[in-house]
Amino acid sequence: MHGLHLIADLHDCRGEAPLTDADALRALCLDAVERAGLHAVGSVFHPFVDARGNAQGVTGVVLLVESHLAVHTWPELRGVTADVYVCNVGADNSARAEAVMARLVQAFGPREPRVQRVRRG
Repeated sequence: MHGLHLIADLHDCRGEAPLTDADALRALCLDAVERAGLHAVGSVFHPFVDARGNAQGVTGVVLLVESHLAVHTWPELRGVTADVYVCNVGADNSARAEAVMARLVQAFGPREPRVQRVRRG
């Protein structure tokens, strides 16, 4: 059960990452996971739309062999929350989790990134 759980609240995002495009957000997340050396086994990204069909936020999850990545966007607030949790069974994946989160923070370009680090187990 030992692992690292990174929990981010990203405010005033002004970066390259789209806050309403589920496919682009999936691509960003899967790329960050792969570059960090983690292993995706599945993903679901759901775009929200209002009654008029206008794009709203996106909720996405990447299931990892090592655990998971979850991202939620609020374009009307230019905000994002993200969780990266990795188990450290067999190997310490902490640096990989940090690399995924660093890529997300860089892509979203928040004015105020707040990342909490919780040691699990």
